[in-house]
Formats: sequence, structure tokens, C-alpha cells
Amino acid sequence: MVAASFAQRGGRHLLAGMIDHGETYGAHVIDRFARSLPDVRSVVDLGAGSGRDLGIIKAAHPEVETCAIEANEEYATAIRGKVDRLHFLDIERDPLPFADESIDLINANQMLEHLKEIFWVFHEVFRSLKVGGHFMFGVPNVASLHNRLLLLAGVHPTQHKLASAHVRPFSKGDTIRFLEACIPGQFTLAGFAGSQFYPLPRPAARLAAATFPTMAFSIFFLVKKVTPYDGGFAKFPTRAQLETNFWTGDDARFRHG
Repeated sequence: MVAASFAQRGGRHLLAGMIDHGETYGAHVIDRFARSLPDVRSVVDLGAGSGRDLGIIKAAHPEVETCAIEANEEYATAIRGKVDRLHFLDIERDPLPFADESIDLINANQMLEHLKEIFWVFHEVFRSLKVGGHFMFGVPNVASLHNRLLLLAGVHPTQHKLASAHVRPFSKGDTIRFLEACIPGQFTLAGFAGSQFYPLPRPAARLAAATFPTMAFSIFFLVKKVTPYDGGFAKFPTRAQLETNFWTGDDARFRHG
């Protein structure tokens, strides 16, 4: 089967030459979401990498103060001097260095799938965001069309192989259910889009992803914080009696409130 062969051979497959792999990171989606926001004075990028997304946001909002969060020394060295602030920390353990409700926009692109401590990271994001602020994030889509075909053929999804850095699968429906379980009534989905569509070349991939975003390779969310945060992400693992240890910080306001 073509789909199974493509997944097994990955970038070496003949079809890989047709694909623009930059589409996976959805620069046009980041730009559209950023330009849809009326006033962004502060932006934080979690896992900022080369700073590409911060540059896109800066172009849409020239007065914005940019802040990069990095744990990779190579990336931190490369981005230093390109942003207003740079913090080197482990977001799965360290608190974000921002006051409560102080940031307009937080971005995370192709990063959340690498995390075990998803409750802690979302806790810190929503603690830091202003009411009316936004969390913009892009993730691989386990429910992409090519993954659905692969599973029908008994082949593991390409983005979540065991021998890889990805530890969390995402889909649109499950991500919204996660937010609703942890912070019901405290957010709205302000935007959703797809980017990249295996194994199509860029023009066809953009059309297919725009038409069928829930089947795209990558999916992008723009989540608006609409009420003050009550610590729901930090409280959820205990409340739901999850049988796994999660780091949820030591702030009594949120753990025991």
C-alpha cells in the first residue's frame, strides 16, 4: 500500500520530494492568527527555536515586546539579540518568569507534543495570560488523513513513533475536551486551522488543509482566555485521580484552592 510504504520510508520515499516540509510549521497560519488579534503588546514563544514565529508576530504588531523561552543552548545562542528578552529554562519544571495575567499572547509551535508535563505547562500559560489574552499553538495531528489510512493498513502513525521525541498525540476534538475538562467556561476557541497535507505539494496541500483542517498534518489552535484562571490545570490530575505522577508546582493558591 502506498501510504504504508511512505510512512516506513519517511523522507527517503519518492513522494517526499513533492512535499514542502516548511508547511508543517504553518507560517501562513501564524501570520493570519496574529493579524486577527487587535492589540498585542507582549508575546512569549515557548521553544522559540530560530525565532521565526516571533518575527511573524512582530511584523503584524511592530510595537510588541518579544520574549523567547528556550531549553536548547544552541537555539538560545542563535536567537540571543534577535528578541527583547530571552529566558533559558525547563518549562516542564520551572515556572514561567511572568506575573499573573501579564502577557497578551503565548505561542508554542510543534513543541507541546514533546512534553509529558502538559498540565504544568498549560497551567503556567493560563496563569501568565491576561484575561482576553490568547494561547496560539500548533501540533502534529494524529487524526490526519494519512495517519487514518496508515492505521487502516495496520501501520503506526508517522508523528508518534515510539522511537522518537514525540510523547503526546493531539487531535482537534481531544484537545478541546482536554481544555473543557480542566478549565470549563474559562476559554473560547478563537481560531482553528490546518497546514500541510501529505503527500501533496504545497499549492494542493494548502487547499486541502484549508478545506479539511481536521485531516491536515498539523493543526493550529488560537485559544482565548475569557475569565480569571482558577488553577484548573494544576488541580486536574488529582481531581481526576490520574494514575501517573505529574508535576503541578507548589503554589498553594492553585493546588489547594
